[in-house]
Amino acid sequence: MNGVNKVILLGNLGKDPDVFIFENGNKKVRLAVATSEIWRTKNNERVEHTEWHSVVFYRGLAEVAEKYLRKGNAVYIEGLLRTRSWEDEKGVKKYFTEVEAQKMSMIGGGAGNGKKEEAMLKGEPVSPSIPAKLEEEPEYDPSLDSVPF
Repeated sequence: MNGVNKVILLGNLGKDPDVFIFENGNKKVRLAVATSEIWRTKNNERVEHTEWHSVVFYRGLAEVAEKYLRKGNAVYIEGLLRTRSWEDEKGVKKYFTEVEAQKMSMIGGGAGNGKKEEAMLKGEPVSPSIPAKLEEEPEYDPSLDSVPF
């Protein structure tokens, strides 16, 4: 049986892209993408948890990411989870997991003229109608905090 390796992120960039150029001229771009969850406790206290994801882009998608993406931009990414391993100077095996982007769409205003910029390497453009940030907090519903069993 074949498995499925698919990651979908909708978040904001934590810093400008890091660009690496290989000897053959190809590029690799690395981003830090933040995704956040917000909920309320039983005492109606607002809690926010942010998770940071390392995302890499290669080839044409790396060119687009380098040109258009900047710190704070909202971005939609589809990709694969990749884990690399190496041994440190003491011989201890280390692991690092990142998302290898396959598709990317910029959400909201694009660079320069304020029009929405979309960048896709493969497949159909993805244009989720999810705002980058909620203008208002959703109304608190205490029934969502209780477990029904």
